[in-house]
Amino acid sequence: MTFSRLSSNGLKTPALNPTNKESVIYRIHPEREKGKLIFQIGTATPALAVQAARLVARDVAGIDVNSGCPKPFSTSGGMGAALLKDPDRLCSILEALVQEVGIPYGIGISVKIRLLATQDKTIALVQRLCQTGIHGLTVHCRTTPMRPRERAIRDQLKAIVETCHEAGVSCVMNGDVEDREQALQLMQEYCADGAMIATAAEKNPSVFRTKKDGGTAPWRDVVREYVNEAFSVDNRWANTKFLLSQLIPGKEEKSINIAQCKSHEQIVQALGFDELLDFARDLDVRLVINRLDRSRAAKRAVPREETKAKRARTDDTAAEPSDMVSEITTSSIAPAITV
Repeated sequence: MTFSRLSSNGLKTPALNPTNKESVIYRIHPEREKGKLIFQIGTATPALAVQAARLVARDVAGIDVNSGCPKPFSTSGGMGAALLKDPDRLCSILEALVQEVGIPYGIGISVKIRLLATQDKTIALVQRLCQTGIHGLTVHCRTTPMRPRERAIRDQLKAIVETCHEAGVSCVMNGDVEDREQALQLMQEYCADGAMIATAAEKNPSVFRTKKDGGTAPWRDVVREYVNEAFSVDNRWANTKFLLSQLIPGKEEKSINIAQCKSHEQIVQALGFDELLDFARDLDVRLVINRLDRSRAAKRAVPREETKAKRARTDDTAAEPSDMVSEITTSSIAPAITV
């Protein structure tokens, strides 16, 4: 299942741009991921939070509200860490999600926060959030101004966990958790119900494996398994390439030169996965990216030709404005959903 939309960057009516292409914003494999996926949303209003959550509620195990992201693209719209300064609004969002999505669809609602300036302020916020009906709370053990290079602060963690447990809410810790073994040790130390691994998992998702299963695997084994999975679900080329750049260590990535690869075929050749060549070539054809012989001039000519064709279609349909308005409205308001 794929959700996509036209990019609205700098455009009031994205559908009017003939060179604008749909971007995939979310994909899910209902059979493989059923019961395993928590869908996190950034939101600033209860109504939009509910509307977005309902789109995926039948295919996820829970909805999490991100009220910890410190990035300007999030906070400038009143989302992310901006909600920590507006607890009334954050609580109204959570209450709406619990009542209108969590209960009707039988899934959990949770929230992720950051530490406030003092423990008293953090605990006061946690107490309010726990009264909204949420099932879980994750605390990133850094304050909003802190960057990832600064060590996580766990001085407030035990008090936060106790506050959650008193309200019957699960508490998950986050911040500088590197692998499964460390996560289990920290959970025991702070009595937390779980530990979230972020940065380390982006570099090597095998950090979740037990020692019995081999622990953290070599990057090459992880990359091979990832490539197999990506190919099996026809993952979008740009996303596959980006994630490979995260999984391959810096020095190795430079020698393999993933950035210069223009197709799945080139990727498997660069990695030496020759047994996947036929599969990669077939995928390039299916995803229509096997156009390596086109010159730059030819590539630049395509948008120009598409623009001309769009103008011609517009001229031809000028006498039928109602159809044009209907198309623009549908494309610019609702994301495309394909199954």
